[in-house]
Amino acid sequence: MSAPTFMLLGDAALTVSTSLARELHADLRVRPLPGVHESVPALNLLTVLFDPLTLDGSTLEDTLRSRLAGLHVHAPTESRTLVIPVSFGEDVGPDLAWCAAHTQRSEAAFIAALCDLTLEVAFLGFTPGFAFLTGLPAGLQMPRLDAPRERVPPGSVALGGPWAGVYPRATPGGWRIVGHTAMEFFDLSRPEPVPWQPGDRVRFEALT
Repeated sequence: MSAPTFMLLGDAALTVSTSLARELHADLRVRPLPGVHESVPALNLLTVLFDPLTLDGSTLEDTLRSRLAGLHVHAPTESRTLVIPVSFGEDVGPDLAWCAAHTQRSEAAFIAALCDLTLEVAFLGFTPGFAFLTGLPAGLQMPRLDAPRERVPPGSVALGGPWAGVYPRATPGGWRIVGHTAMEFFDLSRPEPVPWQPGDRVRFEALT
């Protein structure tokens, strides 16, 4: 495991590049540090937002180095499995036929292969509620579109490179759309606006 690297972003944020980013994020939630407002995980990266009037960046870096020394990679104990019902193909999955042909499968076989997988939320990003789902085998990884669509409907289930995802809202997007779900992935009226967090497991379930 490589040594972590740190970089200040202005005077109120510190990024930590480490393979233990998820574990450090979880540790900061369990054992919060005075002066730290929030930590935001990405893929092998954690951004820590802090109050520069009560905490300076060098002190925070020293503390985080100490925290990292006591952590190790492990499966999160609080991970959940989220089952997402999906309508595949036809009008809601315009790229399904292309994806199936790309893998030399029938559409039914392609759907079955995708629904047999247990994916994992690697990190959240791009737009509120969007999760980058990892775990696609090489045979189901799809090249992105040559030209992104100007509008991808909310609830679109899509594949792009090594990732799968669900668009929580209408946005431009260049991933291959294979289906649609009615689930809401960003709702500020709920106690937890976003239903998934890094480490959660995800399965797609085909609706008939």
